[in-house]
Amino acid sequence: MPIPKHIHLVTLGVADVARATAFYERLGWTKAGASQESVTFIQLSGLVLGLFGWNDLAADAGLPAEGSGFRGVALAINADSPDEVDAIIQAAVDAGASLVKAAEKVFWGGYSGYYADPDGHLWEVAHNPFFAKDAAGHLALD
Repeated sequence: MPIPKHIHLVTLGVADVARATAFYERLGWTKAGASQESVTFIQLSGLVLGLFGWNDLAADAGLPAEGSGFRGVALAINADSPDEVDAIIQAAVDAGASLVKAAEKVFWGGYSGYYADPDGHLWEVAHNPFFAKDAAGHLALD
């Protein structure tokens, strides 16, 4: 059976679920009713973001919880313009994110920067003039 070409849920391991939830709510994102004290779900456009305790998530996967620093993953928001990139990054910083890399013109012809949420998860905000969006705002590469 081929694996479906969908990602339905991205779960971030966080140090404090309540603190992480408050950060994402300051971004204007809303906690879904399916959330519980130990896990928060946030409905995004075509995807659900989960916030689950770092140690609990590691235990659920059967892995050790040790480790920090670069995790080899960055989540991304594709903005409609360089000005929107700047505005999104500033809103995240105002909500408690750390600026990792100020937005700038990049070698591939776009404009991007990075912030980290309070648990260090990297978020890239980019304007990619080569990526189209459909009517729902989802990337439409094909």
